[in-house]
Amino acid sequence: MARPLCLLFDCDGTLVDSEPLLASEMETSLTAVGLPFRASDYIGEFRGARFRHIVAELERRHGAVDADRLEVLERDMRANLNRRLATDLTPISGATEALATLSGHPMGVVSNGPVSKIRTSLIATDLEALFGDYLFSAYEAQCWKPDPCLYRHAAALMGYAPEDCVAIDDALVGVQAALNAGMTVIHLNRFPDAEETPEGAIMITSMFQLPTVISNLEKSRTAAVSRA
Repeated sequence: MARPLCLLFDCDGTLVDSEPLLASEMETSLTAVGLPFRASDYIGEFRGARFRHIVAELERRHGAVDADRLEVLERDMRANLNRRLATDLTPISGATEALATLSGHPMGVVSNGPVSKIRTSLIATDLEALFGDYLFSAYEAQCWKPDPCLYRHAAALMGYAPEDCVAIDDALVGVQAALNAGMTVIHLNRFPDAEETPEGAIMITSMFQLPTVISNLEKSRTAAVSRA
């Protein structure tokens, strides 16, 4: 019998509702150093992107900022964000229920954020026990979405081939990364009126739908093995 599919979850916007907190902190911090930024810019243009990529694009538009000043900015912003995550963070609607239903699957978290932020988010939302140490950060792998190598890195450390993994991601950069990694991809599209799911990905609009989709994928996989 084939092993259960390995499930690889993005964190921000997929498991936890951290993006409004992150966008708020970025608005305060970036604007203070002369890089005009609104919280709505993150949701509308930069969702899921690496922080340094966002900074580089803002510098291109508004002018360079001293590197030492940027280092202090990022350090202080992340410290403020971690404090807010620990007290104000909630799970994405349906995430807790979906993960409980899918607990028989091996599961990991694959994020562009630092591992300390991932862990803080999971602890604050009582999800940490479901993942253990299977937390895969771009900062540790030195590989950021949309590059597929982060998802491939996570699959390898979980002991799975990419084709035996399902990636669940809300951001288009993550969806594209997982598609290019050769995985089955489920796009949690919480903004279907404003965002189009890339070709090749399965769209859901709520985490409550996830267990049914995974069950159907397992049935299709079992049937394919039986026919082979």
